[in-house]
Amino acid sequence: MKTVNLTEKLGQFSSHWDPHVIADYNENEVMVVKFIGEYTFHKHDNTDDFFYVLEGEMEIDIEGKPSHTIKAGELFVVPKGVVHRPRAEKEVKILLIEPKGEPNSGDADREASPKTRI
Repeated sequence: MKTVNLTEKLGQFSSHWDPHVIADYNENEVMVVKFIGEYTFHKHDNTDDFFYVLEGEMEIDIEGKPSHTIKAGELFVVPKGVVHRPRAEKEVKILLIEPKGEPNSGDADREASPKTRI
């Protein structure tokens, strides 16, 4: 058991679209990630996709529906099987929770980023 400082962890890397595992929670990985620009449309067949905005602002585009703006202090859960794309005009810092082994790319042709532990 230990305290995890999110600001300290986010200060340890500068890469984008590169989730870093900071803790384990049951059978899940708790991660922080920074990104700017847009990811590819994708879905996760077996799990919801959890986003908590720590700093900045992001958009979630949902296939066939209006986009959602998520601001610092807000979270958004994309239900499993829903095609979506996260994006941000300026750098955003996010807390993610995903089942261990779940690729961040879902079913997309884009290769999943490695999940470095810090």
